Amino acid sequence: QVQLEESGGGLVQAGGSLRLSCAGSGRTLRIYGMGWFRQAPGNEREFVAAISWTGTSTYYADSVKGRFTISRANGLNTVYLQMNSLKPEDTAVYYCAANAGAGTAFDPNDYIYWGQGTQVTVSS
Repeated sequence: QVQLEESGGGLVQAGGSLRLSCAGSGRTLRIYGMGWFRQAPGNEREFVAAISWTGTSTYYADSVKGRFTISRANGLNTVYLQMNSLKPEDTAVYYCAANAGAGTAFDPNDYIYWGQGTQVTVSS
């Protein structure tokens, strides 16, 4: 069993930056592909970014490509999401998740462990 806990969310002005962290416990995250998703009020949960277990493969939603960077520190059992040039439309609850496989995946149904989420609010 894996427990995931996100942190680093908050309120930021448009154009600003935040770095989200996802700390794993209970089991190493080293064997899992990891992803970040987000959900705004009234919307479905949407894919943001994914990273393979080695960290050598990454995949991004078009809406965040060039602005967000996913990375991982397996020795710290932590995954990160660096978010730059934030826009009001990035406002959502952000979730990290562990993939059932070791690669990258954008379908939330491929993820078996989820954190509770952290709120990101971008003001205009």
